[in-house]
Amino acid sequence: MMKIPELITAEKRQYRVYLVLSLVVLGFVGILYGFDRFQFQRFLGAFNPLLAFLAAGILGFFILSYFLSKKWFAVCEKGNRRGLVYAACIAAMLGTIMIFVDTKIVFPPYINILFPASLLFYPAMGFFVEVVFHLLPLAVLLYILSTVFRNAESVRLIWLSIGIVAFLEPVYQAVNMASSGRFPLWAVLYVGFHIFIINFCQLALFRRYDFITMYTFRLVYYLIWHIIWGYARLELLF
Repeated sequence: MMKIPELITAEKRQYRVYLVLSLVVLGFVGILYGFDRFQFQRFLGAFNPLLAFLAAGILGFFILSYFLSKKWFAVCEKGNRRGLVYAACIAAMLGTIMIFVDTKIVFPPYINILFPASLLFYPAMGFFVEVVFHLLPLAVLLYILSTVFRNAESVRLIWLSIGIVAFLEPVYQAVNMASSGRFPLWAVLYVGFHIFIINFCQLALFRRYDFITMYTFRLVYYLIWHIIWGYARLELLF
């Protein structure tokens, strides 16, 4: 397995893309934190968001280095227009479906960060979620499985891990919905299923293409569901 300095030399472009993305995200967080110190409190509690996002960026760096050394996943492949188009189209479709579901369930009015802060908040939060809900558990699971099952094909272990990791965020969201007592069982189950599909599609795109494609999927979904619809629903549903 190549060491990180050797990887950086061999994969300069991929590291450069990740560094730029991390710095942009940290910049968004800094701007939001400067205007409202409590903007991230709903999601991060008492943690300083600048430190939390800096830690996520560093953690993502080491995890992606591990993946690159194994040649399991990439950060940003050249000429990946097809993957980006697939990601955007699938995310747009699922975001539109979720809007329809919202008109039937009618989630509480202020579930989203309001415009214009949402323009910076959701791209930043999307990066954080990718590291915490995707990169970290995927790396831990793959390390354990590849250590225990040394003779197993890596492709099988990767897809098994993807299937397991895809359940983490939907379980988290479904438990939160169920514990609130505001929603019928069918709504909790559907939202859990919907988020599982999102996560599985993202991780499959990560495997097939790269991290940027997976992140683009979340950006497009957040744009439709949290930013555009998050603004419009306050006028249309309340």
